[in-house]
Amino acid sequence: MADEQVTSGRSGLRGLGRNVIILGVVSLLTDVSSEMLYPVIPLFLTSALGASMTVVGLIEGAAEGAASALKMLFGWISDRTARRKPFVVWGYGLSAVSKPMMALAGAWPFVLLARLVDRTGKGMRTSPRDALIAASCSAEQRGTAFGLHRAMDTAGAVAGPVLAMLFLSVWGLGYRAMFLLAFIPAALGVLALAFVRAGPAEAGRAAPPRPDRPPLRPALKRFVAVYGLFALGNSSDVFLLLRAKEAGLGEQGMLLVYVFYNAVYALASTPAGWLSDRFSRRTVMAGGLAVFAAVYLGFALDPAPARIWLLFALYGFYAAAMEGVAKAQVADLSAPENRGTAMGLLHSVTGLLAFVASAAAGWLWAEVSPAAPFYYGAACALAAAGLLLLERPGGKA
Repeated sequence: MADEQVTSGRSGLRGLGRNVIILGVVSLLTDVSSEMLYPVIPLFLTSALGASMTVVGLIEGAAEGAASALKMLFGWISDRTARRKPFVVWGYGLSAVSKPMMALAGAWPFVLLARLVDRTGKGMRTSPRDALIAASCSAEQRGTAFGLHRAMDTAGAVAGPVLAMLFLSVWGLGYRAMFLLAFIPAALGVLALAFVRAGPAEAGRAAPPRPDRPPLRPALKRFVAVYGLFALGNSSDVFLLLRAKEAGLGEQGMLLVYVFYNAVYALASTPAGWLSDRFSRRTVMAGGLAVFAAVYLGFALDPAPARIWLLFALYGFYAAAMEGVAKAQVADLSAPENRGTAMGLLHSVTGLLAFVASAAAGWLWAEVSPAAPFYYGAACALAAAGLLLLERPGGKA
């Protein structure tokens, strides 16, 4: 594809292209905006608009489902049109305008509309953005590039809740003011996209659709299937937080330990990506899955409050070893002409299976025991780790 190896004459961090750095900054700003509102939206819906918890679940489920379904569609469209940047700009733009939309809401259906606009933006931008990151660095630096991007994105997940606490608890701002403030970092992120360099085909007219685009490789499909097995047991982090609350951590402690987890995740992501460049991506991911299994077993065994902090720190290392490295692996196993589709396949499969995993975890918690979902998740992770190592030992691919 024409956007393969889009690089700048000026190098960024350790030789990474300018696009990688700028897209990381954009993700950081956008995540600050989104995570500022993550704890606020349920409170706004229930307290200000009188919505039930069922409505809260409906809104979040519909929003995340829309994002998961659209990631593959827009990845495929970006392959067909040989363009990445327009989908990235429109995707981040939609997410930005959804923030002031929520400030105007007088009833919960308008919040649902705003959340759908936000998640449509996420579904539109994610796969083309990841394909653009892969095209903006050498194959030998993909792990580092995606690790840096995850680090900057997750740094926003640390800063966002902290800002929310300051605005709500210290300065006493209202919910609608929070929505308007959240628009500022999101808008700055959209403006920063002006400095992202498009591929040669995107500088002018789009390239015509190519009938000879290669099919997705069997090795890629096998990798996504193995990752999907893990995703079947990777339920929402809400269950970890509920388990922490049961262990006596308290509501404020829950928020602080979640911020701590994101901080570890952010700090470890770039080194984990670098390790996957130097050694084997599969080995790094298998190690991450083993850590995930250990963490879930720790939560299954009714941990004491002091051990919760250790478990969440380890959980941060698991996330660093999996999220960005998996994208680098998909880039390794796909061709430039179908990389958007490949990224979309990973995102859509894992997103939809995460919904199944959370539903299963809720049933297991209620009908079997609170420990059951964690035993189930650990078993899925260990099975996926074994299959990863058996698939192709050694080498990055």
